[in-house]
Amino acid sequence: MKRYDDYLRWLYRGGHPNRFAKLQNRTSAWAFAAGLMPERCASLEISGRRSGRTISFPIVIADVGGKRYLVSMLGADVNWVRNLKSAGGHAVLRHGRREKVRLEEVQPADRAPILRRYLQIAPGARPHIPVDRKAPLDDFARIAADYPVFRIEGEAA
Repeated sequence: MKRYDDYLRWLYRGGHPNRFAKLQNRTSAWAFAAGLMPERCASLEISGRRSGRTISFPIVIADVGGKRYLVSMLGADVNWVRNLKSAGGHAVLRHGRREKVRLEEVQPADRAPILRRYLQIAPGARPHIPVDRKAPLDDFARIAADYPVFRIEGEAA
């Protein structure tokens, strides 16, 4: 397992995907958007804050208390989080169909159960978040401010 964790960390060394990770993400985003993977996997589309082009990448949707959430496994200093904030939280989820959504940032005090659920269902994120998926909520609360969490809301037509 350590080798696999090292491999996953290598894919995102420096907090950004390397070329191989970008290729894997492109392939996964396509498969997730087509609906070929479990329902909790989707492709997130956001407008680039500089280019204006649509950027698409794979994500895992955490479900807690009947609501859906996205987590930035690499923290706040990543392009998709900056692009999302620039877009006012507007994005598109794709999993066999397009769903226009608005992503609302969750306050750090409310993130712990969402982060724990996310690590339970997203094994690829585990090497990037320094808490065991079975740890008590207090451990997640200590790191919650470092990992942005967004609640998925439907967008009014």
